[in-house]
Amino acid sequence: MARGDEPLLSQGRPSSDHSDERSVEEEDALLTGQKTQQPRNYGWAFWREVGLFAWAVIATALVILLAVLYSHQQQTSKPTPSGGGWKNGRPTGKRNLIFMVSDGMGPTSLSLTRSFRQTETGLPIDDVLVLDEHLIGSSRTRSTSSLVTDSAAGATAFSCGQKSYNGAISILPNHDPCGTVLEAAKRAGYMTGLVVTTRITDATPACFAAHVNHRDEEDRIAEQEVGEHPLGRVLDLMLGGGRCHFLPNTTDGSCRKDDRDIVDLAKKNGFSYVSDRKGFDGLNFGSNVKLPLLGLFASTDIPYEVDRRNMNDIYPSLDEMARTALVALQSATEDSDKGFFLMIEGSRIDHAGHGNDPVAQVHEVLAYDTAFASVLDFLDQDDVEGVLVGTSDHETGGLATARQLHDTYPEYHWFPAVLANATRSAENLAYQLRDHIAGEHISPLDTGIKTPPRSSSSSSSDLESYIRTHLLSHGLGIHDPSAPELTRLLHTATDPWPASYILADMISRRAQVGWTTHGHSAVDVNVYASSPAQARPLRGNNENTDVGVFLREYLDLGEVVKEVTRELREKGAGAWMGEGLEEAVTGNGGDHYMGDFRKRDEVGGCGCVAGGGGGGEHVH
Repeated sequence: MARGDEPLLSQGRPSSDHSDERSVEEEDALLTGQKTQQPRNYGWAFWREVGLFAWAVIATALVILLAVLYSHQQQTSKPTPSGGGWKNGRPTGKRNLIFMVSDGMGPTSLSLTRSFRQTETGLPIDDVLVLDEHLIGSSRTRSTSSLVTDSAAGATAFSCGQKSYNGAISILPNHDPCGTVLEAAKRAGYMTGLVVTTRITDATPACFAAHVNHRDEEDRIAEQEVGEHPLGRVLDLMLGGGRCHFLPNTTDGSCRKDDRDIVDLAKKNGFSYVSDRKGFDGLNFGSNVKLPLLGLFASTDIPYEVDRRNMNDIYPSLDEMARTALVALQSATEDSDKGFFLMIEGSRIDHAGHGNDPVAQVHEVLAYDTAFASVLDFLDQDDVEGVLVGTSDHETGGLATARQLHDTYPEYHWFPAVLANATRSAENLAYQLRDHIAGEHISPLDTGIKTPPRSSSSSSSDLESYIRTHLLSHGLGIHDPSAPELTRLLHTATDPWPASYILADMISRRAQVGWTTHGHSAVDVNVYASSPAQARPLRGNNENTDVGVFLREYLDLGEVVKEVTRELREKGAGAWMGEGLEEAVTGNGGDHYMGDFRKRDEVGGCGCVAGGGGGGEHVH
């Protein structure tokens, strides 16, 4: 029999080298009932896999550890050449704080402006504003007297970190003054400044450097801002409008109730003074500034940006004033161990909301966005640590990027291109209409539209032709006015503010932009920052007072705020804070239903804008 044909169990067939050992192990397993473990020989491939796995685990752990350490460092410090940063939860070293207020700008303002900009300039749909890239949270806005705040109570929350009643200028409901972050910063050795496009005596700027029982006390606010203040002079720089509150009532262009010359008072307190474009240009964007500086470039408010751009030889822009202030304060603090605090307000976003004017609104937001970008550039280039925080005091107008025009179910549209056809604000056109009817060829707000004077013998048809051609076609890009719209303009032409509302409504309807009020709303507003890590406490949804608390904590002013508050209260309530107010104004009884409609003047104040100068408002 051949060898390969032998049976497997043949006695002559050799066994495996380990057959005897295997047999013993198998017998043990049968007797004990336990499986016998076999030693395994692990080859190179196995140990390679083990090594790769171990390396992956170690590398992952190292990455996580480094990420945690980096995050902790970003939250606690930001080293700079000047040594600023955070230590044990407290700021250290030299630093600058720029606080920007977009008065009246709600979330929908950004949607409106973003789409307008994309449409007007042919940008892609993913193109966004600078603001959009720095959104970190939102803020709740109610005051102590209402769920719907005004700018005074809103700014008091920022300046003092405390709630108060609508109309309060850094005064609490019990009539005690509260020390502000700007006053404390000045006391601690920081330089301070305010930049606005309204009156420098308006509610938002006033709340940082003045204390009065009601915002209407603008004459008194002017006095305090230039140094007639319990703490002395607390401001180093002011740029904006509102010249009329600084001139004696014996002077042309004054709106004061008395004959005090506050410009002269400012000069006696050391202020240098500029009042026109030539004077502003002489500041050379901040490199030729002598502090303290008072710059008042309009009788009341600086015109809307959509109009101002046609009067650039008369009025500086928000961006120009902001950059001038930054350079001036930077230079003034170059050799100091303290930096500066600067408040910059895009003031007239609010006014555009009050007027329900979407054309003015988009251009005001774009101007604010430009200034915001300039501040970011400044911080990037500056060696001193600094942070920019921006938010709104409230939303104005109840703006919606949609509008139902008829009883039938609406189409889902709004048309930014309609706004792009307009070249003037409704406010500006209303003033031109008023001046045309008065027979004046040159308007204080004339922006270049050629408007032939109207003689007293002009017919109604002549006026209608003027409205169709010069106001609607050239000014708003509207070529299809309806008969009712023309009738309303013809019958209200002698009153510029009703005319401005009609004009704004005409373009809003065609763009399908909606508004719910000529006042404020209670909607939450956005919070922005140059560095989310630096402004970490403001991430997410905040109370507006949280913003004020952050401002003073960033500059490490908690104790100094208490000190200046004690000093202000030692002065006591009195004439320096203006007339006292009734509990009905300062209490919180305003959020109870009292019928479906009450006229504004039944509870004090006026819901309309007031005329004069560059267009201004005294209530909002």
